[in-house]
Amino acid sequence: MCNLYRMSKSRDEVADYFRDVAVQFAVQPAGNAPDIIYPGYPGMVLTAQALTQMVWGFPLQRTGAKGQPLKPKPVNNARSDKLSSPFWSASFRERRCLIPVSAFAEPEGDKGAKTRTWFCLPDSDPMAIAGIWRDTQEWDAAYSMVMTDANAAVAGIHNRMPVILPPESWDIWLTGDPQSAHALCQPYTHDISITRTDTPWFAR
Repeated sequence: MCNLYRMSKSRDEVADYFRDVAVQFAVQPAGNAPDIIYPGYPGMVLTAQALTQMVWGFPLQRTGAKGQPLKPKPVNNARSDKLSSPFWSASFRERRCLIPVSAFAEPEGDKGAKTRTWFCLPDSDPMAIAGIWRDTQEWDAAYSMVMTDANAAVAGIHNRMPVILPPESWDIWLTGDPQSAHALCQPYTHDISITRTDTPWFAR
């Protein structure tokens, strides 16, 4: 699952990247989204209405051992085979979005010494990843990435990867019927570049 990604483009650059979508979207004022995005951090998303900023991860309520409320956990990945479950289904049917991503990371290496391995597209920065979103009481609007089976480039490190959508699929994902949108949840079939680093996975 993806728990870290990078977004190196400005809001205006992202708006230009999505210029071919059929929907007429507003570009909302820029917020303070960082370049490196962890679950619970703000990031850019394109809905059918606007290029805007939301929190990465749907809030999941938790309680401690003594029943005390804990800080909600951001659930930032939605498996494509679980999109019909109650936690995700309404958002998938009614509120899909595109997430601009320069590169996503997975941990690689021995337990306790894992490092960041980055995946990006050699011919596109950013790429568009399938997402869903909803309004929340805890964090206002929040989004989650949709995950599918890994392709050959990612499978050696993780068995799942984000759903990467080519431009011809953007409008179907944003405004198509759920059956057509779900058919797009497939492993990416084109080249993916891999960059291995010495950066510890948990470095912040």
